[in-house]
Amino acid sequence: MPDLPLIRLLPGRDRRAKAGHPWVFSNEVAMTPAARAIPPGSAVRVEADDGARLGVHHFNPHSLIAARRLARDPDAAIDDAFWGARLAEALSLRERLFATPHYRLVHAEADGMPGLVLDRYGDLVALQANTAGMEAATPSILRALDALIAPRAVVARNEAGVRALEGLPEATLLLRGTEATGTVEEGGVRFSVDPLGGQKTGWFFDQRENRARVANLARGETVLDAFCHTGGFGLQAAAAGAARVTLLDRSEHALATAMETARRNGLDDRVEALRGEAMEGLERLGREGTRYGVVVVDPPAFAKSRKDIPAAVRAYGRLARLAAALVAPGGFLFIASCSHHVPSGEFADTVLAGLQRARRDARILALTGAGPDHPLHPMLPESAYLKALTLQLS
Repeated sequence: MPDLPLIRLLPGRDRRAKAGHPWVFSNEVAMTPAARAIPPGSAVRVEADDGARLGVHHFNPHSLIAARRLARDPDAAIDDAFWGARLAEALSLRERLFATPHYRLVHAEADGMPGLVLDRYGDLVALQANTAGMEAATPSILRALDALIAPRAVVARNEAGVRALEGLPEATLLLRGTEATGTVEEGGVRFSVDPLGGQKTGWFFDQRENRARVANLARGETVLDAFCHTGGFGLQAAAAGAARVTLLDRSEHALATAMETARRNGLDDRVEALRGEAMEGLERLGREGTRYGVVVVDPPAFAKSRKDIPAAVRAYGRLARLAAALVAPGGFLFIASCSHHVPSGEFADTVLAGLQRARRDARILALTGAGPDHPLHPMLPESAYLKALTLQLS
């Protein structure tokens, strides 16, 4: 293998990396002129100040997270064979977890591929390369995908704001194939997926198990799915036997897609769409005295950065209060947060405070996160971004 550049850590700044943390921050690196000249996204060897060898990392001298570990072995070759082996390992796990090829195939650091997200929709793959290292490795990733699953199409959804921190432009483009629509089969419903035009990579696999839990509670009930996007919760509830489902979202396109899915799956006689800002819609329905057996509130992230945390916590409290007012006695509330800056405990506390303001007693049935195709790196607690509470209200 070619001799990789060497990055050395500063005295006293190597304890985290020695303990196994997969990230090295820029203030832990001896940023010599030679180090600063290394092209962003290069593979480098990292050593502690005392010479301890800490493996091979992707390196970006211009990023706060300067190095992200690829392999503990300092002699590892980061080539097509390396990426093929990592992808094969990730694929093997998902094939053990799921009977059909619809899942998150790669979840960044937890799968040993820092900064890379791959979502699989059968023979269609959506790719996010969120670091300079994964941007540089994308051709190798594509070759590994071709060898392992031969996808019909691969879409790059490189739009995450973190790319700007890596000095990368945002872009959405078709990397493989000529057509990029597909379907996801979940909960007895076939959903259309549009990785080129939809949100994120086209579907939110992380809520799979939560959607199934809500659907099991929905038989015979009226259901409100707020912030519904394309109706993942509500339409599965309808398929499970809900008496009536109301989908609430501000996006006309998302609601149209959801209703088309309802028609295609023979559910449209029990599903209605309500367009509007979800918070305002919840407040209006509360004033009208509307009640549901199941209420789902799954909003987008309220905290994009740490400075947003106080406002986000207040928003989650208000959301819980408004949603609780719509739940019939003995009914169920599902509420989620995908704001990784808001810790799980703080989210739960503010939800319960909102229920108290609504003068509703509750019992927690489940405190959950993302499904197993979104594994967590044990040394990156911030990767546990999704928090969800399922409650029964008296």
